[in-house]
Amino acid sequence: MAKRDYYEVLGVDKNASADEIKKAYRKAALKYHPDKNPGDKEAEEKFKEAAEAYDVLSNPDKKARYDQFGHEGMNAGGFGGSGGGFSSGGFTMEDIFSNFGDIFGGHFGGNFSGFRGGNSSGRARVNRGSDLRIKVKLTLKEIVNGTTKKLKINKQIACDQCGGTGAKDKNSYTTCSMCHGSGYVTQVVNTFFGRTQTTQSCPTCHGEGKVITSPCPKCHGEGTVRGEEVIEIRIPAGVGEGMQLTVSGKGNAARHGGINGDLLVLIEEEPDKDLIRDGNDLIYNLNITIPQAVLGASVEIPTVDAKAKIKIEPGTQAGKVLRLRGKGIPEVNGHGRGDLLVVVNIHVPTSVNATEKQLLEQLAGSEHFKQAAQSRDANIFDRMRSFFR
Repeated sequence: MAKRDYYEVLGVDKNASADEIKKAYRKAALKYHPDKNPGDKEAEEKFKEAAEAYDVLSNPDKKARYDQFGHEGMNAGGFGGSGGGFSSGGFTMEDIFSNFGDIFGGHFGGNFSGFRGGNSSGRARVNRGSDLRIKVKLTLKEIVNGTTKKLKINKQIACDQCGGTGAKDKNSYTTCSMCHGSGYVTQVVNTFFGRTQTTQSCPTCHGEGKVITSPCPKCHGEGTVRGEEVIEIRIPAGVGEGMQLTVSGKGNAARHGGINGDLLVLIEEEPDKDLIRDGNDLIYNLNITIPQAVLGASVEIPTVDAKAKIKIEPGTQAGKVLRLRGKGIPEVNGHGRGDLLVVVNIHVPTSVNATEKQLLEQLAGSEHFKQAAQSRDANIFDRMRSFFR
């Protein structure tokens, strides 16, 4: 099933402020929270959907990419399922809960004790690995048709000896004595305005609620080691220079079995030897001879996938632009495609032999080859400028 528009999910318009987006997410999260809808799978999916929408719309960079490219621009995993999207590539209910302190003010108790900052039965903090950023160069053909890349990434991966827990075995833990397993501690601070109670991550267990008594000998208690992973990324057609794709859950592994970071893929374009990109249009500079310009001809030009033949009408002037519709670059969201623009240049030889010179001198005296009056037509630069308006 196709994803719903993120603005529609939160019930806000595209011009909504950050505060309005946050308020709308808070309302949706309260409405569909699993504790208020036990056993309701539809409510749980809407809860995740709202969290997904807020994750994108609350981040200026992600929001800008979404506004420009839609869902296709948000994660490469969504293009082929290799990296997973927001809901399948490592973004879990734990991850959603870990962000609620920012939305609901740090201490979220009451009927929602499952959130961090709740009572001692609440959830401990979940670690998150750092994001990785890589650059991927694409040919023009790969950009037009889309492509799949297999990349070997050197990064932090889960320790294979302890399974990423950091502990020697399952009995190598003890409950944190400072927070008593909650992962959070409460402090009372005397301020100018009176006594204030704050809740923060436990400094002893770093919010995990437990400490390792016997660390894994391979990773020394971290749960991660340096290693390599081969990641397959499907890149959609129509991407452009500087565009960033996000592969969820394919960044650095997190300490102690937490949530992996994301892999950020920055697109770079390799220049094409024949075609020049201008937005979603392609430009080809076609050089023809003087006889071809005068008499007309059928000439072969390159396109992204193959050669194509076009007709040069008799009397074609230098600077004429021929348009091949639909032969450009597709929109990344799948709606529409640019054109191939063929700019005609007439080649004038720098030297001629005696026979050619004689023929040209004969032509120079004929009616059609006498010096023409100054044309009132727009020059080549004006024509090109108006063409791209």
